Amino acid sequence: MRNLLIAAGATFTAAVFAQQPGTNPSAADRHSYLAEISKLCQIDWPKNRTVNIVCHGHSVPSGYFKTPEVRTFEAYPYLLHAALAERFPHAVINVIVTAIGGENSEGGSRRFESEVLNHRPDVVSIDYALNDRGIGLERARKAWIAMIKEAQVKGVKVLLLTPTPDLSAKLDSPADPLNQHAEQIRQLAREYHVGLVDSLAAFQQFAKAGGQIPTLMAQGNHPNGKGHELVAKALVEWFP
Repeated sequence: MRNLLIAAGATFTAAVFAQQPGTNPSAADRHSYLAEISKLCQIDWPKNRTVNIVCHGHSVPSGYFKTPEVRTFEAYPYLLHAALAERFPHAVINVIVTAIGGENSEGGSRRFESEVLNHRPDVVSIDYALNDRGIGLERARKAWIAMIKEAQVKGVKVLLLTPTPDLSAKLDSPADPLNQHAEQIRQLAREYHVGLVDSLAAFQQFAKAGGQIPTLMAQGNHPNGKGHELVAKALVEWFP
């Protein structure tokens, strides 16, 4: 598992929005955006320090599989932690989960300073789009922008995640709310020049290659371990 995730940086590129020459504005370049964080992870004791990564969001980063079952060690924050520990064996890395099942981005924004930034993170990932369908694009956009700006004021690097699938969604329709929220997140990554982990594109790529998305799902709106692996692979690519 860990070797698979570590190798992903060389093979798993289609699911992550990369900076394109000539586009303005553009999302952050995954080869350089977290390069300084990766350098910190390569400093040996006693000159090193703890690197904190916070995974913020709803039930998916919380580790919910078939509700109410939680599988923390098969969810993408833990898979990311395991992969980074193997990639950087001399580093002290904390992956902290501040996600709450059932929450949308407005709730996440309200507690962003007190429950996310209080950990003094180096990197924050944000994953709320599945639940944001309930509040709509405009309200979600305001909440995401608030979190992005608060993080940037503190010098924290931000990775925005598009949603993992919902089996009730029409993934081939641009008009489906899940696709609309994913596109808004891509736009925010370009607008604020932060990192983009395109989880939805990863699942769509899997389907285009002949895979069956239900095989990656624990229930209609929660990925299983294999689904979480797709997200973790895309996250690991941001740590050169």
